[in-house]
Amino acid sequence: MFAQPDCHWSQPMNAGKPHQIWIEQCEAAQTIRERYGLEAAFDYAVGEKLMNFASAAHDHPAFASELPRFVSEVRRMFSAEEIRTQLARLECEQSERDAESGDPDEEDVFSESPAMAAERVRQFATIKELLIADMLGTS
Repeated sequence: MFAQPDCHWSQPMNAGKPHQIWIEQCEAAQTIRERYGLEAAFDYAVGEKLMNFASAAHDHPAFASELPRFVSEVRRMFSAEEIRTQLARLECEQSERDAESGDPDEEDVFSESPAMAAERVRQFATIKELLIADMLGTS
């Protein structure tokens, strides 16, 4: 469920806002897990919110500085095995969607450009690497 980035900010970001955003999203993910289970919570926290946050981090330093803390919190919320399993599931689902949307006989006005698809894949690979790394470094 790789969400498309929806972070278009017309106002300057303050340093406290990105911090509060990921905290609230992680709290919501915990509630989702209690009510709807692991898969729904992971889809929300990683497949949607973390991916969007990482996209915003590309253009906004305040988000970039908070991204490592968001990743650390996701790593705390889900076990290493849960993360590996759920990332594999997300990759498989996205591959299936990509294969379905790759039919040249069907024209979809909502399909993403090749550049957008490549960026989505690159961004997911980066998030995946951060989530499954044995140890997160600091600099």
